[in-house]
Amino acid sequence: MQTNRRKFLTTAGALAATAFSGSALAQNVLNDIINAPRRGSWNDQFDARGGSSRGEVISHLPIMSPQTIAYVEAAIRDYQQIVASGGWPMVPENKKLQLGVIDPDVEILRRRLMISGDLPQQAGMSPAFDSYVDSALKRFQARHGLPGDGVTGRFTYAALNASAQLRLGQLETNLVRLRSMAGPLGDRYVMVNIPAAQIEAVENGRVVMRNTAIVGKVDRQTPILSSKINEIIINPYWNAPASIVRKDIIPLMRKNPNYLADNNIRVLGPDGNEIDPMTIDWSTDEAANLRFRQDPGQINAMASVKINFPNSHAVYMHDTPQQTLFHDMDRFYSSGCVRVQNVRDLVTWLLRNTQGWDRQRFERTIKTEENVPVNLADPVPVYFTYFTAWSTGDGIVHFRDDIYGRDGAAELQISTAL
Repeated sequence: MQTNRRKFLTTAGALAATAFSGSALAQNVLNDIINAPRRGSWNDQFDARGGSSRGEVISHLPIMSPQTIAYVEAAIRDYQQIVASGGWPMVPENKKLQLGVIDPDVEILRRRLMISGDLPQQAGMSPAFDSYVDSALKRFQARHGLPGDGVTGRFTYAALNASAQLRLGQLETNLVRLRSMAGPLGDRYVMVNIPAAQIEAVENGRVVMRNTAIVGKVDRQTPILSSKINEIIINPYWNAPASIVRKDIIPLMRKNPNYLADNNIRVLGPDGNEIDPMTIDWSTDEAANLRFRQDPGQINAMASVKINFPNSHAVYMHDTPQQTLFHDMDRFYSSGCVRVQNVRDLVTWLLRNTQGWDRQRFERTIKTEENVPVNLADPVPVYFTYFTAWSTGDGIVHFRDDIYGRDGAAELQISTAL
């Protein structure tokens, strides 16, 4: 296995070195890569539509698993050799390459995708953007959390042209993170991966559900934490944090005095009694000392449900009325809490062992718009994590942007420890 790996990586490095040296020589190098035993049969792995019978990008393997650690260790060895051999070519970013285009830059794109293991044998070396390049680019996009449209847009170019050295550094940094999470996590648990803005519900070592998430802005970051989900609140009240009162509500009230009434938000004093917003001086920050509570309902900031777990950051997971934001690629909009797409599916899974709370009763309760807290009979561990690189199989390496700039700090800690 290791001999085959070295042979593959040696030829991959040769491909990088000959990226601009002529199609005949490049094709010879490509043939060496394609025929390397480690790769197996490309015909077994791909078809012209981008599927893969072995090594699917989408996997039921949890990010936090012993297998993932082993795959990342193997990926690090791969990327060390790729870096030592010169990395991969930069793909010129001034064109929109997609299915049907014939352009010399497509050959560079082919070489780039071959080195990273995304391009099948049938591609050959040609300036034509055919179905095999389309398949390979979609596979690459899936590994990088990008829309799989097979088009070289701005974000795809940025991912293609991130250096192999950068990707190696991400793998090394995240291997440390993965190892730190090794150990019993629970038969059932929820994992939020902040850079990917994605949630895994894991049961018996298998991902049973993935939910798209919206996480904290760069200036209001979602924290790293571990806890246990112990409560579901159906039709929750929303209590605005002091930071949102200062940064958002007070400025909005200065512009629109009807903002609170339009959004069913009540102002409560220290004694719990409601205060008329018209009696508050909005030109100052005195309102930050008051409590702002939004009534349950469809326009509530948490919409139908809130998922609670003890933590010192006062964060939680919840539904949202702004469902269209889940379709955005950069889903870093919140003030630190985590919004969950298809949250009712996740809550149904969480409530499975809580007697009397099946999906039907849950849905009926939502329709009442009455605030109903439910304690979980079996609290479920939850982990807020920060993984920008991981692997779910041999050659299936995932990368995400270091949105909070934590990878550099982690590398510094690692080097200091060494």
